[in-house]
This record gives sequence, structure tokens and C-alpha cells, in this order.
Amino acid sequence: MSMKRFSSIIIGIFFIVSECLFADNGININGYIQTDNRIQTKSNKFTWNENRLNLRLEGAPSNLYHYFSEIRLRGFGFPITDQFADLQLQEKNKAYPWGLEFREAYVDLYSLGLKNLDLRIGRQVIVWGTADALNPTGNLSPDDLEDIFNFGEKLGTNAVKASYYLGDNLTINGIYVPIFTPATLPFGDFADAFSAPMDLPPGMTTRTLSDTVILPERKPSESSQIGLKASTNLFGYDLSLSYFKGRDDLPILSKATITPVDMIGTVDIASELVYPEIQVIGADFAGSIGSVGIWGEGALVRPEKAKLTTIITGQMEATQSVVLDDEPYFKYVLGGDYTFTNGLYFNGQFLHGFLHERGKDELNDYFTFRLEKTFLNDKFKLVPIGGAVAINDWDDMKNNYGLVYAPELSYYPSDNVELSVVPFIIDGKGVNMFGSIKDLDEILFRLKVSF
Repeated sequence: MSMKRFSSIIIGIFFIVSECLFADNGININGYIQTDNRIQTKSNKFTWNENRLNLRLEGAPSNLYHYFSEIRLRGFGFPITDQFADLQLQEKNKAYPWGLEFREAYVDLYSLGLKNLDLRIGRQVIVWGTADALNPTGNLSPDDLEDIFNFGEKLGTNAVKASYYLGDNLTINGIYVPIFTPATLPFGDFADAFSAPMDLPPGMTTRTLSDTVILPERKPSESSQIGLKASTNLFGYDLSLSYFKGRDDLPILSKATITPVDMIGTVDIASELVYPEIQVIGADFAGSIGSVGIWGEGALVRPEKAKLTTIITGQMEATQSVVLDDEPYFKYVLGGDYTFTNGLYFNGQFLHGFLHERGKDELNDYFTFRLEKTFLNDKFKLVPIGGAVAINDWDDMKNNYGLVYAPELSYYPSDNVELSVVPFIIDGKGVNMFGSIKDLDEILFRLKVSF
């Protein structure tokens, strides 16, 4: 069965089920249509070309259960036609790349066996933490890092979630994820944002670089993950404690085979990457002091020790080095927001340790900030100050920083229609996430219609 036919069947089933159930007043169908184009200012080339249809179906036919599903159909990317036959494909995927994302589909079962016990079974996005988009305690659902300017996106994962309510003010969550799902990464020019450069012996230069990503075995002892969380409210603050045992969703280098190809130091490198096991003890809070909203969360991460085995073809012995120690390290976020009397809104966060950074000596500091104001009866929204700053050496900041400045102007011709223009200005020095993608400034143009 072709991918085109399969996707058509899925969409058809979605609408047939919707029509069959439409008479039930508990059915809700919503979603959005979005067009997103971006152009790089330096090269004057388009870097992003997407048209998206996002559909959600939700209902609660009785007080015993609730269901939710979300699919995303999108034309994404640029033509990849390189021969005449590509233009004759019925799928049209060479002339117009497209794809279908099956994001969520789960059922909530209420009071199952016990009055205070609810179960959620199926593919679901599980978000833990109180911080804005960047959550060091949220490790159950893998990160979706395809769009480097949209941190906080998660992929759905198959899971069973049990929620038990003790009284009116304490909830215990237990989550079991049977199959490990890795994070997705940026592509194209932004692929280097989360990749650390490989240190080669002096005098060596790389001709070709290949890699193999090794996923955990599909056994409960290797691939499954668990999470426990207790949540309450105390003195007006939402509080929680959590525990996670599973794997880091970003791979780490475990083996490198270096093959010399000439006498002047040119080499081919074949690498292997694995997903290390981790345990995370987390805590978070959210509340307010007067009219100022505040939040924070912290995660104590205990990784397994990861070693890199380096093999140089022709030499008898391999060498080993530790790339990730098993010493615990601590990531945290502190943030707040405030709306001034004139309607000006500010949101700011301080983050120690970004999601791809591991080991206590590798955690950098980040500031995220956003100042916005609506005007002309909320027809326009202006973000004059928005973005993030990275500092990886406080003693030499001028040579060790990263910056993304992203002002924004949005226009709302109707309640459900948004037109936005966002320039992304990137700069940096030293070894940090933003410094590795400097000079890749671009401008985003987006139209979104919700229904």
C-alpha cells in the first residue's frame, strides 16, 4: 500500500468517525491551518516551507471515559526531483514532499476499579514541570527539536498513565512507557546546534564522517521507562515532586573508528551513538507574589557512565575515555511574568543547563525574555524585545556568549486569524548552542487560522 493511499485512509477514517459521532453533543472537533515560510537573510534562500493541517477529535460520551486524538497532515520541505521519473510519481512526494504525523490518540477511563483512580492509555504527550517551554523535569515524552526556534515541542509516546486522588489536594501519578522513543533533531544548516565537535588527534583532517545510532533493545529491561509524581497545592502554590527512570532521548558518542586514507593525516571516521540510562529526581512550584507570577523547577540527574572507545585502523590497541561521568548534576529554571497597568506583558526565565547539556561541568546559563503589547483593540501585537542569551563562561563573557534576538509583529484581522512576521538574529562566540549557528539569521512569515 502506498504512503499516499495509507494517509488518505487515515484521514477518511478520521472524518467518518467524526460524522458518525457528530450527533453526540460531547464531540468536539477543532484544529488549525498554518502556512510557514522562512528565508535566510545572508544567503537569500528559503530554509522552511510548510503548509499544515492540524486536526483534533475529542469527546466524552459518558462520565466513565473520554477520548482524544490529534493528527497533523503537512506539506513540508522543498522539491527533491532529480530525474524525469520523479515527476510521474502518483505520490507526488518528490515534487511536493508531504507527511502525516500521528501525534496523540488515547482514552481516559475514570474510576476504574477504584473510585479515585483514573487511567489514560494510548499515545500521549506527557509534559511535567512548571517552567515556560523548557522543563528539566519533563523526560517522559521525547523532545521534538525539528524547529530550533520552537523549544518545548514534544512527541507523543505510547504510555499508560494512572492518576490516584487522595482527598482534594493530593494527586499521585504513575506512568509506564513500554517502548523508548528518541528525540528528533534540527536539519539543514541548524543541524550543528546540538552537536559537539569531535576532537581529533593533531594533524588529522576528516574526509568522510558516517554514524550509526543504536537504539535500546525492545525488552522491558532496556526500552521501558517509568515515572512517579506527587502533586499538591499549599498556601496557594502548586507543588510537585517527581522521579523518572529511563534514558536520555539524545544520543551520545560511544565508539569512533578512524581509518587513515593517505600519509598526510586524512581520515574516514565511523561513529556509533547510544542512549544512556538516566534517573531524575525533580521538583517544581508555581504561584504568585502579589500580581507577579513566579515558577521554578529543578532536576537532579544521575546518568550512567558513558565511555568512548576510539579505534585507529592498523593499531593494535583501542583507547577509552569517559565522555559522561556517573556523577549527579543539577539543572534548574526560575522564572516570572508580570502584566503592567498599561497592558505591557513581560516574561523572563533563567535556565542552568539546556536540554542537550550533560555533566556538571558542561551546563551553561541561559536567559529567555519576552516583552509584548497589544494595541488598536487587540488587532496588533508587538514584541519589541524577545529572544534568549547564553553565557558559557562568566569570566570571559565577551568571547563566550550566544544570542538570539526575535522581535515579532502580529496582525489579527479576525478572532481566529493571525499573520506574523518574526526576524531571528543570531550571534555568538565560543562553544555554545547559538554560537555554532551564528550568521544564520532568517525571517519567518506565518499565517494561522484556528477553527
